[in-house]
Amino acid sequence: MSSIRQNRIEGVIQEELSLYFQRNAREVCLGAMVSVTVVRVTPDLSLAKIFISIFLGPGKKEVLESIRENASRIRGEVGKRLKNMHRIPELVFYVDDSIDYAEEIDTLLKK
Repeated sequence: MSSIRQNRIEGVIQEELSLYFQRNAREVCLGAMVSVTVVRVTPDLSLAKIFISIFLGPGKKEVLESIRENASRIRGEVGKRLKNMHRIPELVFYVDDSIDYAEEIDTLLKK
C-alpha cells in the first residue's frame, strides 16, 4: 500500500514526464506520441517504474529503446523541474500493454 507521500510524488513525476514527452517527442520518442499511464515509486523513493503507452510512429520496441537510452537525460530534466525533491528516483520504463490486451479481449468476445 502506497503512502500519501508516495502518491504525491508519483503524481508529480507523471505530470512532469508527460510534459517532457510532449516537448521532446521528436528526439526522444522518435516522433511517436507517448503517454505516461502509471508511475510507481518504491517506499524508499530510490526507484520509479514508469509505464508508458506508445501511439503512432515507429515500433514500440524502437521507441522504448530510445527512451531507455535517454533515461539519465530525462531524469536530469525532471530533476531540474522538481527542485524541492532532494533526490530524484531512478527511472525505469516499461510499455503498458493494458490497452492492447483490452482490445484483444474485445475482439475475442465479438467472435
